[in-house]
Amino acid sequence: MKDVHLSRKLELEGAQRVSDGAGGFEETWITLGTLWADMRARTGRTRDGGELSLSSTGYRVIVRAAPVGAPSRPVAGMRFREGHRAFVINAVSDRDPKGRYLTCFATEEVVQ
Repeated sequence: MKDVHLSRKLELEGAQRVSDGAGGFEETWITLGTLWADMRARTGRTRDGGELSLSSTGYRVIVRAAPVGAPSRPVAGMRFREGHRAFVINAVSDRDPKGRYLTCFATEEVVQ
């Protein structure tokens, strides 16, 4: 297993439904905490949509583990934020048998 270098400061965000005042809801993101991470780009692709293109890149994000059910433990559907960049978490798994770290597979999408 390679060394883990937790050198990137990321905010963990969770989706929250808020009433829009007209009987419906809108989704907002709330910050659940700050985590230090080891981020590595994986693969990327671009989908052409005519005037706009969607570029998506996969990332492997390693963070310290937190107990199951803790608000600081990432789960699929949450996202990491680094400044204006957002990385949607697709899946989370234990990195090591001792449960010290979690590996999060995330995707960043950018409209070009």
